[in-house]
Amino acid sequence: MKSVRFKAGICLAVAVAILAVAAVYLLAAGRAGDDIHAAGARQLQIIALDLESVLERYETLPFTLGVHPDVVRVLLRPDENRTVQRLNQLFSQIQRHAKVSAIYLMDKEGNTLAASNWNEPLTFVGRNFAFRPYFREALAGKAGRFYGIGNATGEPGYFIAHPVYAEALHQPAEPIGVIAVKIGLAEFEQTWRSSEDPITLVDRNGVVFLSNRPEWRYHSMKPLDRQAQQRLADTLQYAARTIQPIALLPKKVQAGFGDHVAQPVSRLGWQLMLFPSQARINRSALLSAIAAALVLSVGAISAWAVHQRRRRLEERIESRKALQRAAEELDRKIVQRTQELLQANLDLASRYAKLQEAEHLLRSTQNELVQAGKLAMLGQMAAGVTHELNQPLAAIRAFADNAITFLARGQAAKAEENLGQISAASARMGAIIGQLKGFARKSHDAVATVDLARSVQASAMLLDSEFRRHGVRLDIEILHHAAVLGDAVRTEQVLINLLRNALDAVEQASERRVAVSIDCDGEEALVRIRDSGPGIPEDVVRHLFEPFFTTKPSGKGLGLGLAISSSIVQAMNGQLSARNLSEGGAEFTVRLPLAADIPNEIGGQVASA
Repeated sequence: MKSVRFKAGICLAVAVAILAVAAVYLLAAGRAGDDIHAAGARQLQIIALDLESVLERYETLPFTLGVHPDVVRVLLRPDENRTVQRLNQLFSQIQRHAKVSAIYLMDKEGNTLAASNWNEPLTFVGRNFAFRPYFREALAGKAGRFYGIGNATGEPGYFIAHPVYAEALHQPAEPIGVIAVKIGLAEFEQTWRSSEDPITLVDRNGVVFLSNRPEWRYHSMKPLDRQAQQRLADTLQYAARTIQPIALLPKKVQAGFGDHVAQPVSRLGWQLMLFPSQARINRSALLSAIAAALVLSVGAISAWAVHQRRRRLEERIESRKALQRAAEELDRKIVQRTQELLQANLDLASRYAKLQEAEHLLRSTQNELVQAGKLAMLGQMAAGVTHELNQPLAAIRAFADNAITFLARGQAAKAEENLGQISAASARMGAIIGQLKGFARKSHDAVATVDLARSVQASAMLLDSEFRRHGVRLDIEILHHAAVLGDAVRTEQVLINLLRNALDAVEQASERRVAVSIDCDGEEALVRIRDSGPGIPEDVVRHLFEPFFTTKPSGKGLGLGLAISSSIVQAMNGQLSARNLSEGGAEFTVRLPLAADIPNEIGGQVASA
């Protein structure tokens, strides 16, 4: 119940604050509008005085020029070209010094006889301006005043005209001509453009002819009636323009049009208007409303702070009680958690011991498997090795018998030669047996630098009799002598296994050939073993390195060779891969990280058949 009353009080306070801010905004907007309108009126008074002073400055200029003897003489004798030329030059000089747009003289019919722009392409000379109101007023004996767009130049200006009489001091009832001065007012528009509020000068028909908003020019404040439109058309005041209301302009262009202050100007019924910016009024009102909102916000925040301080005191007491309860609960949970962690540590230690035991068993089993693979490979090579040893043994027996015979005959030189042959055959048998003993011994996982070229040659030597017995050509191409880090025995085991697989692959091929190459690719050594066999079937490729998978007949393999070879290469941070060649046959590639280059000649090829 207390919470509901508190929320209702907050809602009521917010509503009152919003109403107060809105009232301040409205009052400030009204006051700002009055102030801005008053400032606009004062600004218009200054502009009106400036404009009227410019217009009054030239009021006497046509009258003064009208009493010049050459003016009267040209009106009386327009055929005197010399006088006309002198008057043209006089008008031109006065126009430049007085800084007016043009000075020109017209006869009673409105034809221009002389003008300040007599030597310009758009000269007034020869043109008729009898249709202009200022000409008709001056010919009637009064001063003529008019604003409009020039019929000859297309430039707007303010025209002041005065009648010319034959005798300046004794004026007869009828003028003999009219002299006019055209004044440009465009400089006022340039001055008004510094104001952000629209400023316009409007004629008695309500047509804007000067403004700092160029889009409003030659548009009316409100729709013109038919008579006003006809008057503008007859006098060509604004050329052939159709005067449309400003309200018909696009919204973006007529922005700012509306409420305004006005100031009468000139004797022609002009109105100088200023349209105060509603944005400024709104901005001023908004600032006042923001100030009021800030004051109310500060008051509300202060009240809220007092309320919160009271609540904090209550909460602090409650927090102390809750903290004490939490501390007791925390102690209980810490004891429970500590017991759980101790038990978890004991379990983890037990699992780690079992994991180490399993790892040791796995490593031992893997080494035994590798050794078994080597022994199985030796068994497969036994026939070839036996044949390889039988030949030297037979030769040794024959050379020994011959040596005995030669000694009996006293032919010591012949006996010595046979003994040399016996020694060479024994050395060859020792080399073969040494390779077999090195290959058969168990590896101790010692990491050392392995010369790949030497390993390839040793592996080829062990299988040389097998290749020759099956009539298979073995090509060895050493493009780069490279060394890797690993175990030499296991490296030879991989190479022998791959060579034996290649030998088996070409057993039924028409062209029996196996090629081994050693090369480098960046920071890796590459050993490629290619055969000319039928290739690897597509359904076999994905199972090629799986244990106990083999395509050989029963009794010729257990399917462990490639699996063991792949694991040995991976243990040396390398990769064993296989693919079929486009020209036929298969290729096995061993990639191993380089340890160091062995300085030797690049190239070389060994072939056996």
